[in-house]
Amino acid sequence: MLNKPAKKSIKPAIWLATGAILGLLLAAWFLPGGLELHITPLTKGGPLLVLPLNPGERFTVHYYHSVENAPVWEEHSLDEKGRIYIEEERYLKFGAGMGRMPGVGRMVRREPYEVIEEMHMPTGDFIMRIGSPGVDHTIIWRGTKTNLSAVAPHKAVRFSARPVSLLYKMYRSLFPHSATPAQGIRDL
Repeated sequence: MLNKPAKKSIKPAIWLATGAILGLLLAAWFLPGGLELHITPLTKGGPLLVLPLNPGERFTVHYYHSVENAPVWEEHSLDEKGRIYIEEERYLKFGAGMGRMPGVGRMVRREPYEVIEEMHMPTGDFIMRIGSPGVDHTIIWRGTKTNLSAVAPHKAVRFSARPVSLLYKMYRSLFPHSATPAQGIRDL
């Protein structure tokens, strides 16, 4: 009598692989993956910008002061919980509403600019009214520039951030949000 070769069951291997994949996905769902900053009009519609950021990474709001017509740069960062901080202000000269706040940061000169550095002052979510073209409220992030004054002049927008999971970060690295600037210059 011929012996039939024993059939090896592949079911345990499939269950093991499925369990491992589900375990990895579950872990990625709960592991921190960074942050996402949303710049969204108060009135209606989706975000104008969605910026993935790491804790401590900076983004800049650049504009021309409406009274002095002088350039201003405000550098901001996020902490691991998504709280927004202003880190530095840089400008050519003091204008209306500009200048040092006692107890906040350190005033230095980086020719030709006046700089308040080491501010690390919490702003939390904040609302900014975008200026006209010419004021050119521009967001600078990872080598991209997005001129909000060109797309939403005179609109009030909310800057808000939130932590995201590692799984969400991986998803967005494959499928970026439509409001996330691509590499290079995005001058809307």
